[in-house]
Amino acid sequence: MLEGQNIICFAKDWSEDPTSNNHVMKMLAKRNRVLWLNSIAMRAPNLGDARDRAKILRKLKSFADGPVQVEENLWVYTPIVVPLPHSRAAAVINRQILRQTLRILRRKLGFDRYQLWTFVPNALPYLGMEGESLVVYYCIDEWSHFSYLDGPKMAAMEKELCGRADVVFATAHLLYESRRAWNPETHLALHGVDHQHFASALSPETAIADELADCQGPVVGFFGLIHDWIDQDLLGAIAERHPEWTVAVIGKASVDVSRLAKHPNVKLLGRKPYASLPRYCKAFSVGLVPFVVNELTLNVNPIKLREYLSAGLPVVSTALPEVKAYQHVCQIASTREEFIAACEQAVRTDSPLLRQQRSAAMAKETWQAKVDDIGRIVTAAQGRPARSEVAPAPAEAQP
Repeated sequence: MLEGQNIICFAKDWSEDPTSNNHVMKMLAKRNRVLWLNSIAMRAPNLGDARDRAKILRKLKSFADGPVQVEENLWVYTPIVVPLPHSRAAAVINRQILRQTLRILRRKLGFDRYQLWTFVPNALPYLGMEGESLVVYYCIDEWSHFSYLDGPKMAAMEKELCGRADVVFATAHLLYESRRAWNPETHLALHGVDHQHFASALSPETAIADELADCQGPVVGFFGLIHDWIDQDLLGAIAERHPEWTVAVIGKASVDVSRLAKHPNVKLLGRKPYASLPRYCKAFSVGLVPFVVNELTLNVNPIKLREYLSAGLPVVSTALPEVKAYQHVCQIASTREEFIAACEQAVRTDSPLLRQQRSAAMAKETWQAKVDDIGRIVTAAQGRPARSEVAPAPAEAQP
């Protein structure tokens, strides 16, 4: 197992909803020391957008706070960079800023040699800095297909990152196949689940969330970021077909959701604390994975699938490749009609025994088990020459 290491990690913002980034680093911090660097720019900000302006202000405040210890052996820091991820000039400036910043932080936290882990491809310019012993790229998405990113430039950046990393992990089979062509040290790392947390939905002591406690009919629910990969029309069709049902949608909305809000039986509940999600699961009759199927989501491995199942819920999902491995414990629909019919069947046939069985099926898929496997692979890689030391530095050569 990986232990006794210093890890510097480029990831999303720690304060956002927990994803694999958070879970993996929390597990690693049990035996290692981790410095988590909040999101560096993946796109240029739009100063005309109130959300982007608010994010800039949050980052400036967080930067002023310095490194903050959020768990034992885990610190979070917000670096300040020029938010132009594909600019050569910005790459040069940012590399110098990060070099000095990390030198100060490593001295403050007692990091000497460190492993560099990144969940984002735009960390490429910061490989090969002083003290780095190993580079791990943890690929969680097909970055080139996000609508708000520069796809071709992200793809070029990620390909070079894969080539320079000592170890690459990919969280879906299609990601694994494509990244393996760029680096033979690519390994499949399927997501885990915080099983104990979500299984608490089955406990008699867990109370149903207040907003859903008075719902009279079935509650079909979703939690997660509401973006353009969520099929709002599908959710609206469920609401129209079954006005006696409640469609509960939990999460931050990054797109217009007015077409959902017009349905009287749709509850847009906003973002909720991770700790409270089992209380919402307890109210759900069905857990929904209503993803649009496209080039982006074909590479998605939805963590919420395992979370719903750990809570005992019947699950209905659109036809995502990674969900097919769980078709023995969930239902997969290829059309809108199939999806609604599967929800109807789940409402009719669910039982306390089935909920216990679904939850038990996830008991061995914990984040701890997944990270133990990952740690063994990284430990084995430590004895090999670092690829980033023999490859040309890319920082000033980014397109």
